[in-house]
Amino acid sequence: MKALHISGWKRGLSVLIGVVMLVFLLFQGLGDPARMLAGQSANVKTLANIRAELHLDEPKWKQLAYYFNDVSPIGIHHEQSITSKQLQGIFIGGDWKFGIKLPYLRTSYQTRQPVLHVLLDALPGTALLAGTAILFALGLGLMLGITAAVRVSTWWDRWITLFSVTGISLPSFFVALIFAYLFGVVWHAYTGLPLTGSWYAIDDQTGEKYLTLHNLILPALTLGIRPLALITQITRSAMLEVLQQDYLRTARASGVPRWKQIWIFGLKNALNPVVTAVTGWFAELLAGAFFVEYIFGWHGLGRITVNALDRLDYPVVMGAVLLSATLFLVTTALSDYLYRKLDPRVR
Repeated sequence: MKALHISGWKRGLSVLIGVVMLVFLLFQGLGDPARMLAGQSANVKTLANIRAELHLDEPKWKQLAYYFNDVSPIGIHHEQSITSKQLQGIFIGGDWKFGIKLPYLRTSYQTRQPVLHVLLDALPGTALLAGTAILFALGLGLMLGITAAVRVSTWWDRWITLFSVTGISLPSFFVALIFAYLFGVVWHAYTGLPLTGSWYAIDDQTGEKYLTLHNLILPALTLGIRPLALITQITRSAMLEVLQQDYLRTARASGVPRWKQIWIFGLKNALNPVVTAVTGWFAELLAGAFFVEYIFGWHGLGRITVNALDRLDYPVVMGAVLLSATLFLVTTALSDYLYRKLDPRVR
């Protein structure tokens, strides 16, 4: 089991290295960042200076090596480079220093801010949105799935199954458009929900940020529909299998209360596939939130990335893709860990 755990981390590291190479080739290796940064009216000397500063006058393989050195948490950097890039970490050595550092995702073409700062500013919004959506999906999905399993072949089961199949079939961006129009426009007088808005607003007088969590309702519901439908189906299937086990028959024969059979004995043993689905879908939500955030004007990684693509701000796009891939791998590793904890047979 330990060998499998180590090999899993090796696979994750290999995937991340592959993502770095693919991102570099797509957004920098095949284009001209100097032209994007300076604009179409820049003269030859300006372009040459920018290319020299960003090492764009070097061969492509060297540019890729420099990029790996920048985004890696360990690397070798010149003392001047550490100062100019404002690298944060621990460095030892002479003019060339070995360091353990925060990944350097370079600088935004548009704002000239470090990309890492731009992404870390947007990450709480995406985490809040994805976390709220998965909690909504988990809580309601467990109740609907258990209800459908306990009342199998009744109208409860048929309607819940129809809802779950429909929910899985609907793309998040389509649900976002429907919810935005109905609850934010048509029924706004009754719901009071805004069409767009982020998790914070800025006070006009003091300039300070304050929470505006009522803006979270529509995007969280939109993002939670598909995982809700999936969790409902998985819970129903798992509970139907668990309810046929011998230990539950024994519990029924021993006079154990029905609620205890279902919520204590049954649910505990039906949670393994649900946990796997929840952690997997949390990673999916981080990616699926891109369009939802853009539609609802939610300040997060998705909106930042779409705006960066529109402005050809490729360092921000590259950093967002790498951060999303890292979060996906971490969430997958967490899923494996929780699965082993919940099911002793896996250990």
